[in-house]
Amino acid sequence: MNLSKWIELYPELVDAFGQTFLMLGISLSSALVFGIPLGFLIYLTDKKLFIPNRFFHAVLGVLANLIRSIPFVILLVALIPLTQSLVGTTIGPLAASVPLSVAAIPFLARLVETSLREIPEGVLEAAVSTGAKLSLIIREVLIPEALPGIYSAITVTTISLLGYSAMAGIVGGGGIGDLAIRFGYYRYEDDIMFATVFVLIALVQTFQWIGDKTRKKSDKRVSH
Repeated sequence: MNLSKWIELYPELVDAFGQTFLMLGISLSSALVFGIPLGFLIYLTDKKLFIPNRFFHAVLGVLANLIRSIPFVILLVALIPLTQSLVGTTIGPLAASVPLSVAAIPFLARLVETSLREIPEGVLEAAVSTGAKLSLIIREVLIPEALPGIYSAITVTTISLLGYSAMAGIVGGGGIGDLAIRFGYYRYEDDIMFATVFVLIALVQTFQWIGDKTRKKSDKRVSH
């Protein structure tokens, strides 16, 4: 493709990546706000040291597993009524953000729960034996101990959402996926496809590098 064609397509490229980052921003924010607390709730209701509640733990676990077991493309279609009621449309990046958020929340919650389960039992028992309130234990023990794992969980979720957002282009969600389908699949313009793939690879590498650096800085076991 010649330079003039690239210049002509530049606004569409910028718009596509803007839509992708909009979807990523909304869904990741939803995951942080709701997924992290959900992960803590699943963990705390399963630990005898804290607030054991088998029924509540089972309900939360089943809901999280139910959503995670549905392939994202199917989830996109299944949540069309919910998307329509929330944002008034089923196409565009804002509409695609609804199923992306629904997929991201339990995904991050389970990763956060896994990070909390890696905390040594001795540390937990020592914290509880002091008689400290649960809120203080969460703030001073659970969060600091699990923080490196939580940062890794956020990194994995971000990269996964980037891939999911590309799938959203299949059903009119816009973004990079829509651009790749329109030019790479329908028009056979492979250079556009390769360009989007290259940028996606660069974004994934950047997110992973930032996540790794943040995790290492938060890890008390690593000397800085």
